[in-house]
Amino acid sequence: MYRTTRASLALGLAAAFLACGGGESSEETPEQGRDLSLAPAESVAQLSDRPAAQPTTPPVTQTAQPRPPAARPTAPSLTAGTSIELFASDTLNSRKNKVGDPVMATTASAIKDARGRSVIPAGAVFLGTISDIAPAEAPGGQGRMALAFDRVQFGGKTYSVQGTSDALGTFMKGRGVTAGDAAKVGAGAVVGAVAGRLIGGNKTGTAVGAAAGAAAGTAVAAATRDIDIILPAGALVRIVLTAPFTMQQVAS
Repeated sequence: MYRTTRASLALGLAAAFLACGGGESSEETPEQGRDLSLAPAESVAQLSDRPAAQPTTPPVTQTAQPRPPAARPTAPSLTAGTSIELFASDTLNSRKNKVGDPVMATTASAIKDARGRSVIPAGAVFLGTISDIAPAEAPGGQGRMALAFDRVQFGGKTYSVQGTSDALGTFMKGRGVTAGDAAKVGAGAVVGAVAGRLIGGNKTGTAVGAAAGAAAGTAVAAATRDIDIILPAGALVRIVLTAPFTMQQVAS
């Protein structure tokens, strides 16, 4: 029985040997015959070709600077020294008018500022007074006339203004023999009469002297009579502003 068992075992080993390669020799070592490489592990992560996020500096917040207020447009105005041409509304005469009498003159065209903006329109009325007036005291002399304006009216409103006359379209006119001149003539006649009596010693001399004195008195009157200065209506009245003009309304 023991031999039978050993024979069976030998047959089994032989069969196993044949099943494994039949007796062919292999030079590969067990380590060479096995694939020791590991299978790549399956990755469930999705690859991305984006660069790695870099740390960013938070943006600097700039505080909005308040805008300066827009410059308000300046109201039209006229500077001191501005020359304005007006036309007299009424006739002024040194024989009839006196200092303090009211005067009136109007603009023929608009008065503009340095920027060309109309400040005082055409037809505006300037109001003021006579500040100086006097006739010439002898032929060939010059009378005096000056005007001052303190208000101007246009658009139904009255504004303050300061201006004095710079040029006036005046002319001179003799009055003729006045009552004062007659008194001068009478005085001359008396002087002549006295002179005639002294010279002639009789009435005829007195009469001749009186006549001569009257003639002399008339000559004196002609030489000394007043010559009036006259500003006719419509004549030029040029004024110069003595202070800036702004739209400062005043009670009319």
